[in-house]
Amino acid sequence: MAAWTKLLHRFIPTRTFVNARVKWVRDPYLDFAVEREKNLIQAISFKDQICSDPSKSLPLSIASLLKPRLDLTITSAKFFQKYPSFFSIFQPSPGLPRRVKLTRQALSIHREEYAVHSSLPHRYDAVHRLARLLMLTGAARLPIYVIERLKWDLGLPHNFVVSLVIDFPDYFQVCEVDDPRNGRKELALELVSWRKELALSELEKKALNDGYSTKRIAFPMFFPRGFDLEKKIKDWVEEWQRLPYISPYENGFHLSPNSDQAEKWTVAVLHELLWLMVSKKTDRDNLFCLGEYLGFGSMMFKKALVHHPGIFYLSNKIRTQTVVLREAYRKDFLLEKHPLMGIRYRYIHLLNKVPMMIRKPAIGSAPGSKPHDTTVANGVGRNLSFEGTNS
Repeated sequence: MAAWTKLLHRFIPTRTFVNARVKWVRDPYLDFAVEREKNLIQAISFKDQICSDPSKSLPLSIASLLKPRLDLTITSAKFFQKYPSFFSIFQPSPGLPRRVKLTRQALSIHREEYAVHSSLPHRYDAVHRLARLLMLTGAARLPIYVIERLKWDLGLPHNFVVSLVIDFPDYFQVCEVDDPRNGRKELALELVSWRKELALSELEKKALNDGYSTKRIAFPMFFPRGFDLEKKIKDWVEEWQRLPYISPYENGFHLSPNSDQAEKWTVAVLHELLWLMVSKKTDRDNLFCLGEYLGFGSMMFKKALVHHPGIFYLSNKIRTQTVVLREAYRKDFLLEKHPLMGIRYRYIHLLNKVPMMIRKPAIGSAPGSKPHDTTVANGVGRNLSFEGTNS
């Protein structure tokens, strides 16, 4: 049956994308969904380093060494001072170097996050996400440094190899692969055996649940207000949607790389990759790096992202380009409730919370009146406390 399906795909006529430019239109809701997480990864990275130390604190001199890796635009000390509800700088005793620790509120959320990572349902959820990621590669393996780039988006724990992978030897094993960047050997994670029960994409699951065929799946498309495709592009998209759906867990490299059928399979892979992410988004460079190891290169992924703005949104916020899966959001609300996202929204709320002791009375308030209990979102200007109930 698989051979017949492969033969059928080969005889699908090659079509090419219409000679037209698909315009990019800003989506303020999805931009906000990206922008509200500004500095969150950096804060959590510092948090993980602090909690990994036996003293649950770090010397500022050690913390400053992390600045290049975290792509900070300010010193680590200024970063900690920027978020006084999250970090606390102190001096153990006169003459000793200053250190940084978590505030009581940040430490409390960290314990809840640790409880989520330690729970059996989440551990299996993380294992299945990681296994499906490896199953999307032809060799069912990836260099560990590539997975490191994606561990935040996949919802993996900080030290996932030690705290997760080694506990599932029936799923994973560590091996060595040649690194195409320099020809050296790199440690990689390999799937021990193919997991047939996991080789079903999210779109295929939905089609089966709704009683539809998995071979005629159209991608859900959503456009921001004011966005309108040119007629010739719209006609092309409608024809493209009617092409057979090829599962991202099936090998489609026998297809002509310039055909629309190959592009539909590429979109299926991108769609599944983003669905594996707990926030349904990731840095564009992460996808391009992964594309190299999946055999697509950056151009096939780039073309798919540009051609299908109703499926993917490319945000230019927080000094990078982030690819967002549109169907996963309604306005700026993430529809799928994942426990880790609820925790992350609480971290965001705390990062943007101004401690009572440094709050200033609002302009025009009467002398002696209490300062407003405000939550100031740096660069965003919106209260985020409601998010915890939505995830």
